[in-house]
Amino acid sequence: MTVTVQERIRSLCSEFRLPTIGAEVVDRFQAAEHGSALKTLLAVMELEASDRHQRRVERMRRAAKLPAGKIWEELDLSRFPVKLQQQLEELATGEFVDQATNVLAFGLPGTGKTHAMAALADRIIEQGRSVYFVPTYQLVQDLLAAKRDLELPRALRKLDRFDVLVLDDLGYLKQRANEAEVLFTLIAERYERRSIMITSNMVFSQWEEIFQSPMATAAAIDRIVHHSVITEFDVPSYRTAVAQEDAKTTAPRKQRMSKKHNRK
Repeated sequence: MTVTVQERIRSLCSEFRLPTIGAEVVDRFQAAEHGSALKTLLAVMELEASDRHQRRVERMRRAAKLPAGKIWEELDLSRFPVKLQQQLEELATGEFVDQATNVLAFGLPGTGKTHAMAALADRIIEQGRSVYFVPTYQLVQDLLAAKRDLELPRALRKLDRFDVLVLDDLGYLKQRANEAEVLFTLIAERYERRSIMITSNMVFSQWEEIFQSPMATAAAIDRIVHHSVITEFDVPSYRTAVAQEDAKTTAPRKQRMSKKHNRK
């Protein structure tokens, strides 16, 4: 459906929280026979909307604490199987956030899980959605400190402000009961209301090492998986591949240097 100039002006006034201007500006311009100027007014308002959006995105990026350089444009999708590529491209639309769907990324270290989830998070921020990226062990320690200070409900409410919470490297915990308890509390609090993105090199069958008991493990998995997209990074380690390429490049140079030294 095509939106008229007048409708768009009123919509932007509502977005800018200018209800009186929104109610009056179009009629007054037309009554003063300046209706043709409404297009110019709209163009200026669109600039304001774009500028506000960009400032908001910059604020949210700072608050998100994403790892530097791990953006969508730097993500080499060609390394991944076709199914995984399709999953990531679909997730990049951000629709899963509106449905409070979780995203799970499983794979060995170095396979690109963290980069992919961080890149998705950056895309989501561009769309105006709030994200908080944090290593799981760090967040758990923060929650334990809040619980000790009788501030856990407040800490959970603060996290609830974020549309998406990215828990990086689930499994790197000290496997203590109190850690499992606050992590489960966080998962339960966000269940069916806010999205969680998780990276882990531990498959579900190993999660009992985190949550301490079969019952707690089953309950945590049930809440996470109920509305979720599971991505599997079944690819060689990127860091290992880079190291191998560097070795191939370095070896001939070392051989030439050795031959030159021997001639001397």
